[in-house]
Amino acid sequence: MINRILLLFTFLLLVSYSERVLAQAKRIITLGSSISETVHALGYGRSMVATDVTSVSPEEVNRLPKVSKNRSLSIESITAYRPDLILAPEGDLSRETLFQFKSLGIKVVSLKQEYSVQGALKFIRQIASAIGDKAKGELLVQKTERNIHLTLSQLKKGNKIPKVLFIYARGVGTMNVAGKGSSIDAIIKLSGGKNAIQEFNEFKPYTTEALIKSNPDIILLFDFGLSSLGGKEAFLDMPGVSYTNAGRNKRIIEMNGPLLINFSNRLPEAIKTLNSRIL
Repeated sequence: MINRILLLFTFLLLVSYSERVLAQAKRIITLGSSISETVHALGYGRSMVATDVTSVSPEEVNRLPKVSKNRSLSIESITAYRPDLILAPEGDLSRETLFQFKSLGIKVVSLKQEYSVQGALKFIRQIASAIGDKAKGELLVQKTERNIHLTLSQLKKGNKIPKVLFIYARGVGTMNVAGKGSSIDAIIKLSGGKNAIQEFNEFKPYTTEALIKSNPDIILLFDFGLSSLGGKEAFLDMPGVSYTNAGRNKRIIEMNGPLLINFSNRLPEAIKTLNSRIL
């Protein structure tokens, strides 16, 4: 009798394990740097068959085929890789595109990021659930949460909170500044700074007048953004920069873009790195 019970219990365990394995995605396409980094951190790098052009970290992800050029996507470029799961930022795929993928039997999960500590943990859980491995998701959540709390407890603090202005640049012709409610606004606050722009939400075009009025202590750009403007010395020579505290003190800093906007498993690293640069 006992042997029968043990056999039945073993059988049920095997069935449960098999169902979980079968439910897990085998061919994943990720459309977004934070998504790609999280899938890789969950241990599913080998299941990723392609990514978008923003997914450049880690190097294993960067080497994967890209289904987009300049952030534009085509259904044909994606379906060519025969995915069984597509993970995309909420709003990036049109209703028509979503319907077409559904009609082809391809699962699409749209993910919305919330720019907070709890939002980062929620993001990890959503991706793990979409893949079909909540257990690994919880392990990564626990590790990330511990690292976030440790990082926040070790932040450097100055005599005053520095005002930081973030400029998104793709050359002089394409420059925008980050307002309230953006991922940049959130990471600046978590890292011990204050966003210099409080008058509006999200992003707006950069102007010399707004730069001088905000008078930031520090100007922050993505590394590729500063490079597109000719580097630090060229930026310091731009109109209005010398009239700010940041310009006078040459406090122009750059950071890796995907890291700065990760708000997932790399959030502790982003907070620590930015804090060390602004304080």
